[in-house]
Amino acid sequence: MVEEMKDMPDFEINRGQIVTGTVVKIEDKQALIDIGYKTEAILPISEVSSMHLDDLNESLHVNDEIRVKVKKVTDEEVVVSKKDVDAEAAWDQIVEKYESGEVFEVMVKDKVKGGLVVDIGIRGFIPASLVESHFVEDFSSYLHKPITVKVVEIDREKNRVILSHKAVAEAEMSAKKAETLESLEVGQIIEGTVQRLTDFGAFVDIGGVDGLVHISEMAHSRVEKPSDVVTEGDKVKVKVLGLDLDNEKVKLSIKETQPGPWESVEGQIQPGDVITGKVKRLVTFGAFVEVAPQVEGLLHISQIANRHIATPSEVLSEGQEVKVKVLDVHLDEKKISLSMRALESAEASHDEDKALLDEYSDQGGFSVSELTGEESSDDSK
Repeated sequence: MVEEMKDMPDFEINRGQIVTGTVVKIEDKQALIDIGYKTEAILPISEVSSMHLDDLNESLHVNDEIRVKVKKVTDEEVVVSKKDVDAEAAWDQIVEKYESGEVFEVMVKDKVKGGLVVDIGIRGFIPASLVESHFVEDFSSYLHKPITVKVVEIDREKNRVILSHKAVAEAEMSAKKAETLESLEVGQIIEGTVQRLTDFGAFVDIGGVDGLVHISEMAHSRVEKPSDVVTEGDKVKVKVLGLDLDNEKVKLSIKETQPGPWESVEGQIQPGDVITGKVKRLVTFGAFVEVAPQVEGLLHISQIANRHIATPSEVLSEGQEVKVKVLDVHLDEKKISLSMRALESAEASHDEDKALLDEYSDQGGFSVSELTGEESSDDSK
């Protein structure tokens, strides 16, 4: 087409006309375009793109064939614009994308105080409030990177196009949330990320859904505040305790994914063992003694002393450390039976035997071997 125009001696161009030309030279602030006219057209750097350019070589190369719009014609020069042609073509696509709600990808070209600037054939703008669903303090990480957007506002007369990545992210999040809720089952154990802490627990992201781990479900031991157990960003395993799909609420537990205190003592406490514990609470029928963290055994009132007592408080007080003998263990029922009396009886019997031995030894009535049933090692006998 360029050659055909060159062969036409009476070829004329008019302001507003769109022609095709070839880049023949690139200078510092302008490019020369052969459009088949008697003189080469000037393409100023400001007319190359809707975006600011510092170097023409970023967008143009010698021998590139481009379409330009004539902006000025005189006997001395012709000035053309590439960005006007690109903008007209871009607007048709922008209107189509706006009406269809299409999600598409753009490249971030610049960041300004109010948001991000992108090139969509014309200057597109993503306001700070429409970049993400959360607050973004610094947009530097978005520069020169692709981002998915949709057109949310257009004004062709003002050459204004507003884009939103937030709308895309929220739609994706909504779809992901629906998919996650559909896949959840009570009793299921999954991994999540701690999103935020409150006085009453922690919210954990389990795939687009924030489930609540109540403070009572954070550990087997008593938790004063959630930050004693987890921090924001932690990866945690949780068990699904309850689902309310209509209100998109999920109850979770960290505690249920961890071995309980009773499981931890399996094989560690056996009948016949003598152990030391702490009296945690007194009741009318005895006392509960903590024999391991969060594991309490029952010391029945009948097993507290060798004498009759009316109440456990006659012998014991809360917080007191006591030595007890394990009578029975039923971990599946979370029951351990304890006795102090058994230790007292054994100790009393030992003391009686020793006293009797001492008494008869002193009197010479019986030998040690006769009292103990052992053979004497005395060679004289």
